Formats: sequence, structure tokens, C-alpha cells
Amino acid sequence: MDLPYSLGLFAAAFGASALGGVLGMASGIFIVPALTLWAGVDLRIAIAASLVSVIACSCSSAAPFLKHRLTNIRLALVLEVATTLGALTGVFLIGLVPAAYLYGLFAVVLAVSARQMMARRTDPVDSAADGLATALRLHASYPDHASGRQVAYQVSRVPMGLSLMYGAGLISALLGIGSGVLKIPAMDTALRLPIKVSSATSNFMIGVTAAASAGAYFMHGDIDVAITGPVTLGSVAGALLGARLLMGLPADKLRLFFVVVLAILAIQMLGSAFGVQWASPA
Repeated sequence: MDLPYSLGLFAAAFGASALGGVLGMASGIFIVPALTLWAGVDLRIAIAASLVSVIACSCSSAAPFLKHRLTNIRLALVLEVATTLGALTGVFLIGLVPAAYLYGLFAVVLAVSARQMMARRTDPVDSAADGLATALRLHASYPDHASGRQVAYQVSRVPMGLSLMYGAGLISALLGIGSGVLKIPAMDTALRLPIKVSSATSNFMIGVTAAASAGAYFMHGDIDVAITGPVTLGSVAGALLGARLLMGLPADKLRLFFVVVLAILAIQMLGSAFGVQWASPA
């Protein structure tokens, strides 16, 4: 493999992970199309490389988020249980539900999520506390560097959040995509978390979710070191940049940015439901 091609892989992964890091999403939803469309990589090889990069960039970008106390670790551990159960359920349902229906459902979920996030007021600091969240001590605060103040928040409607996380894991497993794109709207609209906390907590969770899937691809010999290496290095660098951008962005602009991405992905998924091929294996 020549140097220009490797540098191209690095650059594509860097841009995708920087965007994913800002949004708290698994960068695979951007990396996989880039690898299959631009680099001509086989789809399974691209997915395997993406999963390894997601684990790496989640670990690397977790440190700045933890240092600046944006990540709600207790909440992440609680929600990850529901997401994992949903993913395991999805594994057993693969092949039973027509893919077109799933893509259509996903497009609707994304569109509704975008509409709800767009309609949201400023980050909630006075949301009603949930009894379960209080018992589990999930309420916290974070320093908002954009405004220069400490923002306290309360976690609301934990049962609804757990249900949505289960659905996110289920749809993620059925469609083979990262669940961060569904986790953040769920935390933002159901749990009433500040958008920066949602993004940082989602980033913390996606590495755990990706680890199990990456192991399965490794066992099947789908991890190509020549491709995975540059992609992972680019992803780590991009994730660190994305983490820094997230901490400095105003909450309103970050929410608007995420809504735009949700709308684009909804259009892509709707097209897939009607048979439009956005990416294909080499």
C-alpha cells in the first residue's frame, strides 16, 4: 500500500472523527461511507476498521471530557446496560425484519429527534428530578467554558431514557451502525441533559458498545492492519480535536449543528428504505 493512499485514509478518518467527537457520535457512521465510496474498501473491512477506530478514539477523547467533568459516568454505566441488552436482542432478530422497514423506521426516528431537539429551549438547569435518578445519584454539574460558569443539572425520566437506550441498541445492531446518533437525542429530550453532557457521555459509551462487535470481526479475520492502522491513527487525532471543539462551542450552536447532521442522516436512511445505494462494497 503506497504512502499517498495511507495518508488519504488518515485524512478521511481524521475529519470523520473530528466531526464525531464534536457530536459525541461513533465516527463509523462517517468513516464507513468514506472508506467504501472513496477508498474502495470492502464493506466488512471498512466496518471492522471503523469499530477499532471507535474504541481508540473513544478512549483517547474520554480523558479531556473526564478532566473537564462533562461526562456523567454513573449515568453512562446505567444506560449502557439497556443499550447492551438492546444490542443483544437485535443480534437475535437480524434477518427477521426486512431492512427497508428498519431504514424507514430509523429515518422517522431521526426526523422526530431533529424536530424535538430544534424545538428545545436552552440547556435545562431546572428540569424536574426523577426519583430513580436521585436514588442512583445521577444528578451532577459541569463547567461551561463558553459562558464561564458552573451549570448544575438534574436527570429526568430515567425509565423513558432506559427504554430509548434499549431501542437505540436494538436498531444499532439490526442496521449495523453506531448508536450514538440515537443516544444523544434520547439523553437530550428524554433525560433533559445539557447537550454537552449528552455528547460527552455518549462518547464515553460508544467505545464500550463497539468493543464486543470488534471482537467478532477480529475472530472472522476482517481486520486489515494496513487499512485499520492509518484509520485508527487519524481517528485518535480527530477525536482529540473534536473534544476540544466541543468544550468551546456554545450549546445552542452545537445543538443546531447536531440537528443538521440528523436531518442529513434521515434523508440518507429514507433513501436506503427505497433502495437507494449510498455506498457499496468494493
